Amino acid sequence: MLTFSHSSIIQKLFMASIILFLAGANISSLHAAEPNLEKIWDHELKRWLNPEELGHMEVYFTEDEAATVMFPESGNIRRETLSLTAEQKVLVEQGIGWKFPETSFTVYIGETQGKTDGYAIVQNTIGKHRPITYMVGIDAEGEVANFEVLIYREARGNEIATKRFNYQYQGKDVRDPIRINRDIINISGATMSVRSASAGVKRVLVLVNEFYLKPLGLGTNTMVAGNAEKGFFESLLGF
Repeated sequence: MLTFSHSSIIQKLFMASIILFLAGANISSLHAAEPNLEKIWDHELKRWLNPEELGHMEVYFTEDEAATVMFPESGNIRRETLSLTAEQKVLVEQGIGWKFPETSFTVYIGETQGKTDGYAIVQNTIGKHRPITYMVGIDAEGEVANFEVLIYREARGNEIATKRFNYQYQGKDVRDPIRINRDIINISGATMSVRSASAGVKRVLVLVNEFYLKPLGLGTNTMVAGNAEKGFFESLLGF
Protein backbone atom coordinates (compact mmCIF):
# COMPACT_ATOMS: atom_id res chain seq x y z
CA MET A 1 0.00 0.00 0.00
CA LEU A 2 1.45 3.37 -1.08
CA THR A 3 1.61 6.21 1.42
CA PHE A 4 2.54 9.90 1.00
CA SER A 5 3.80 12.24 3.66
CA HIS A 6 1.86 15.45 4.33
CA SER A 7 4.79 17.60 3.18
CA SER A 8 5.15 15.61 -0.04
CA ILE A 9 1.49 16.18 -0.93
CA ILE A 10 1.75 19.91 -0.24
CA GLN A 11 4.91 20.13 -2.37
CA LYS A 12 3.25 18.38 -5.32
CA LEU A 13 0.16 20.60 -5.10
CA PHE A 14 2.37 23.68 -4.97
CA MET A 15 4.31 22.61 -8.07
CA ALA A 16 1.08 21.81 -9.93
CA SER A 17 -0.29 25.27 -9.08
CA ILE A 18 2.85 26.93 -10.47
CA ILE A 19 2.60 24.94 -13.72
CA LEU A 20 -1.08 25.84 -14.18
CA PHE A 21 -0.35 29.50 -13.42
CA LEU A 22 2.49 29.66 -15.98
CA ALA A 23 0.41 27.88 -18.61
CA GLY A 24 -2.46 30.30 -18.05
CA ALA A 25 -0.10 33.27 -18.25
CA ASN A 26 1.32 32.03 -21.57
CA ILE A 27 -2.16 31.58 -23.06
CA SER A 28 -3.21 35.03 -21.86
CA SER A 29 -0.09 36.62 -23.33
CA LEU A 30 -0.76 34.91 -26.66
CA HIS A 31 -4.33 36.22 -26.76
CA ALA A 32 -3.15 39.66 -25.73
CA ALA A 33 -0.60 39.66 -28.55
CA GLU A 34 -3.01 38.55 -31.27
CA PRO A 35 -4.56 41.99 -31.93
CA ASN A 36 -1.04 43.34 -32.47
CA LEU A 37 -0.15 40.81 -35.15
CA GLU A 38 -1.46 43.23 -37.78
CA LYS A 39 -2.28 46.90 -37.42
CA ILE A 40 -3.40 49.01 -40.36
CA TRP A 41 -4.05 52.71 -40.16
CA ASP A 42 -6.81 54.10 -42.39
CA HIS A 43 -5.95 57.66 -43.38
CA GLU A 44 -9.50 58.46 -44.47
CA LEU A 45 -11.10 57.15 -41.28
CA LYS A 46 -8.19 58.47 -39.20
CA ARG A 47 -8.10 55.37 -37.00
CA TRP A 48 -6.78 51.82 -36.82
CA LEU A 49 -8.96 49.27 -38.61
CA ASN A 50 -10.80 46.96 -36.24
CA PRO A 51 -10.53 43.12 -36.39
CA GLU A 52 -13.82 42.84 -38.28
CA GLU A 53 -12.58 45.21 -40.97
CA LEU A 54 -9.20 43.49 -41.18
CA GLY A 55 -10.83 40.10 -41.62
CA HIS A 56 -13.46 41.26 -44.10
CA MET A 57 -13.74 39.06 -47.19
CA GLU A 58 -16.46 38.71 -49.81
CA VAL A 59 -16.24 35.70 -52.14
CA TYR A 60 -18.20 36.00 -55.37
CA PHE A 61 -16.73 33.28 -57.62
CA THR A 62 -14.16 30.55 -57.71
CA GLU A 63 -11.76 30.78 -60.66
CA ASP A 64 -13.57 28.01 -62.54
CA GLU A 65 -16.96 29.62 -61.94
CA ALA A 66 -15.69 32.97 -63.20
CA ALA A 67 -14.26 31.29 -66.30
CA THR A 68 -17.70 29.93 -67.23
CA VAL A 69 -19.07 33.47 -66.86
CA MET A 70 -16.34 34.73 -69.18
CA PHE A 71 -17.06 32.09 -71.84
CA PRO A 72 -20.74 31.11 -71.52
CA GLU A 73 -20.99 29.91 -75.12
CA SER A 74 -17.60 28.22 -75.49
CA GLY A 75 -17.51 24.49 -76.16
CA ASN A 76 -14.33 24.07 -74.15
CA ILE A 77 -12.42 26.09 -71.57
CA ARG A 78 -8.82 25.18 -70.91
CA ARG A 79 -6.39 26.55 -68.38
CA GLU A 80 -2.69 27.21 -68.76
CA THR A 81 0.08 29.14 -67.01
CA LEU A 82 1.74 32.09 -68.74
CA SER A 83 5.30 32.44 -67.44
CA LEU A 84 7.38 35.51 -68.22
CA THR A 85 11.13 35.74 -68.66
CA ALA A 86 12.88 38.72 -67.10
CA GLU A 87 12.97 40.44 -70.50
CA GLN A 88 9.27 39.77 -71.16
CA LYS A 89 8.36 41.10 -67.73
CA VAL A 90 10.19 44.36 -68.46
CA LEU A 91 8.36 44.61 -71.80
CA VAL A 92 4.97 44.29 -70.10
CA GLU A 93 5.95 46.77 -67.38
CA GLN A 94 6.87 49.30 -70.05
CA GLY A 95 3.53 48.71 -71.73
CA ILE A 96 1.46 49.32 -68.60
CA GLY A 97 3.66 51.98 -66.99
CA TRP A 98 4.30 50.34 -63.59
CA LYS A 99 6.33 47.48 -62.15
CA PHE A 100 4.87 44.33 -60.61
CA PRO A 101 6.29 41.32 -58.72
CA GLU A 102 4.51 38.43 -60.52
CA THR A 103 6.27 36.36 -63.17
CA SER A 104 3.41 33.95 -63.97
CA PHE A 105 -0.34 34.21 -64.53
CA THR A 106 -3.24 31.75 -64.76
CA VAL A 107 -4.91 32.03 -68.16
CA TYR A 108 -8.26 30.55 -69.17
CA ILE A 109 -8.89 30.14 -72.90
CA GLY A 110 -12.36 29.65 -74.33
CA GLU A 111 -12.57 27.60 -77.52
CA THR A 112 -15.31 26.38 -79.84
CA GLN A 113 -14.63 23.90 -82.64
CA GLY A 114 -10.94 24.78 -82.78
CA LYS A 115 -11.54 28.54 -82.77
CA THR A 116 -10.40 30.74 -79.88
CA ASP A 117 -13.26 32.71 -78.36
CA GLY A 118 -11.13 34.71 -75.95
CA TYR A 119 -8.77 34.81 -73.00
CA ALA A 120 -9.30 35.44 -69.29
CA ILE A 121 -6.55 36.08 -66.77
CA VAL A 122 -6.75 36.04 -62.98
CA GLN A 123 -5.36 39.15 -61.29
CA ASN A 124 -4.33 39.94 -57.72
CA THR A 125 -3.58 43.62 -57.18
CA ILE A 126 -3.53 45.57 -53.93
CA GLY A 127 -6.61 47.65 -53.14
CA LYS A 128 -6.59 50.18 -50.34
CA HIS A 129 -5.17 47.75 -47.77
CA ARG A 130 -5.51 44.21 -49.14
CA PRO A 131 -5.33 42.34 -52.47
CA ILE A 132 -8.36 42.14 -54.75
CA THR A 133 -8.72 38.94 -56.77
CA TYR A 134 -10.53 39.32 -60.08
CA MET A 135 -10.67 37.98 -63.62
CA VAL A 136 -10.47 40.00 -66.81
CA GLY A 137 -11.85 38.54 -70.03
CA ILE A 138 -10.48 39.60 -73.42
CA ASP A 139 -12.17 38.65 -76.70
CA ALA A 140 -10.40 37.30 -79.79
CA GLU A 141 -9.97 40.85 -81.14
CA GLY A 142 -8.16 42.11 -78.05
CA GLU A 143 -10.97 44.04 -76.36
CA VAL A 144 -12.20 43.65 -72.79
CA ALA A 145 -15.31 41.48 -72.83
CA ASN A 146 -15.88 41.07 -69.10
CA PHE A 147 -14.57 41.87 -65.62
CA GLU A 148 -15.57 39.93 -62.52
CA VAL A 149 -14.38 40.25 -58.92
CA LEU A 150 -13.68 36.86 -57.36
CA ILE A 151 -12.66 37.91 -53.83
CA TYR A 152 -12.93 41.37 -52.28
CA ARG A 153 -11.07 41.85 -49.00
CA GLU A 154 -11.72 45.50 -48.15
CA ALA A 155 -14.40 46.68 -45.73
CA ARG A 156 -15.44 49.41 -48.19
CA GLY A 157 -15.52 49.92 -51.95
CA ASN A 158 -17.10 46.65 -53.08
CA GLU A 159 -19.01 48.61 -55.73
CA ILE A 160 -16.25 47.58 -58.14
CA ALA A 161 -17.87 44.12 -58.11
CA THR A 162 -21.09 45.52 -59.60
CA LYS A 163 -21.99 45.66 -63.28
CA ARG A 164 -22.81 49.34 -62.86
CA PHE A 165 -19.09 49.94 -62.38
CA ASN A 166 -17.23 47.26 -64.29
CA TYR A 167 -19.16 47.67 -67.54
CA GLN A 168 -16.82 50.66 -68.09
CA TYR A 169 -13.99 48.29 -69.00
CA GLN A 170 -15.92 46.56 -71.79
CA GLY A 171 -14.60 47.41 -75.24
CA LYS A 172 -11.28 48.79 -73.96
CA ASP A 173 -8.05 47.70 -75.65
CA VAL A 174 -4.32 48.39 -75.26
CA ARG A 175 -4.72 51.79 -76.93
CA ASP A 176 -6.94 53.06 -74.10
CA PRO A 177 -5.33 54.68 -71.01
CA ILE A 178 -7.78 52.97 -68.57
CA ARG A 179 -7.26 55.57 -65.89
CA ILE A 180 -9.47 57.45 -63.47
CA ASN A 181 -10.77 60.70 -64.93
CA ARG A 182 -9.59 59.66 -68.39
CA ASP A 183 -11.87 56.83 -69.43
CA ILE A 184 -12.90 55.30 -66.08
CA ILE A 185 -15.26 56.99 -63.61
CA ASN A 186 -14.12 56.75 -59.99
CA ILE A 187 -16.07 55.37 -57.02
CA SER A 188 -16.14 57.77 -54.08
CA GLY A 189 -14.28 56.26 -51.12
CA ALA A 190 -12.76 53.48 -53.23
CA THR A 191 -10.20 55.32 -55.35
CA MET A 192 -7.35 52.92 -54.61
CA SER A 193 -9.49 49.89 -55.44
CA VAL A 194 -10.52 51.46 -58.75
CA ARG A 195 -6.90 52.28 -59.59
CA SER A 196 -5.90 48.75 -58.69
CA ALA A 197 -8.61 47.16 -60.84
CA SER A 198 -7.87 49.48 -63.75
CA ALA A 199 -4.15 48.70 -63.60
CA GLY A 200 -4.94 44.99 -63.63
CA VAL A 201 -7.18 45.37 -66.67
CA LYS A 202 -4.39 47.21 -68.47
CA ARG A 203 -1.92 44.47 -67.58
CA VAL A 204 -4.21 41.75 -68.93
CA LEU A 205 -4.70 43.66 -72.18
CA VAL A 206 -0.94 43.94 -72.66
CA LEU A 207 -0.32 40.29 -71.72
CA VAL A 208 -2.93 39.02 -74.18
CA ASN A 209 -1.76 41.39 -76.90
CA GLU A 210 1.90 40.45 -76.56
CA PHE A 211 1.74 36.72 -75.94
CA TYR A 212 -1.46 35.54 -77.62
CA LEU A 213 -2.59 37.95 -80.31
CA LYS A 214 0.72 39.11 -81.77
CA PRO A 215 1.94 35.55 -82.45
CA LEU A 216 -1.26 35.11 -84.49
CA GLY A 217 -0.71 38.37 -86.33
CA LEU A 218 -3.71 39.99 -84.59
CA GLY A 219 -2.08 42.24 -82.02
CA THR A 220 -1.22 45.93 -82.11
CA ASN A 221 2.07 47.75 -81.63
CA THR A 222 0.29 50.87 -80.39
CA MET A 223 -0.04 50.93 -76.60
CA VAL A 224 -0.87 53.69 -74.14
CA ALA A 225 1.00 53.12 -70.89
CA GLY A 226 -0.64 54.15 -67.63
CA ASN A 227 2.23 56.38 -66.60
CA ALA A 228 0.01 58.57 -64.41
CA GLU A 229 -0.43 55.60 -62.06
CA LYS A 230 3.26 54.71 -61.99
CA GLY A 231 4.16 56.59 -58.83
CA PHE A 232 1.12 55.22 -56.99
CA PHE A 233 1.89 51.56 -57.68
CA GLU A 234 5.64 51.83 -57.29
CA SER A 235 5.23 53.37 -53.84
CA LEU A 236 2.54 50.84 -52.96
CA LEU A 237 4.54 47.79 -54.04
CA GLY A 238 7.92 49.08 -52.90
CA PHE A 239 9.58 49.54 -56.28
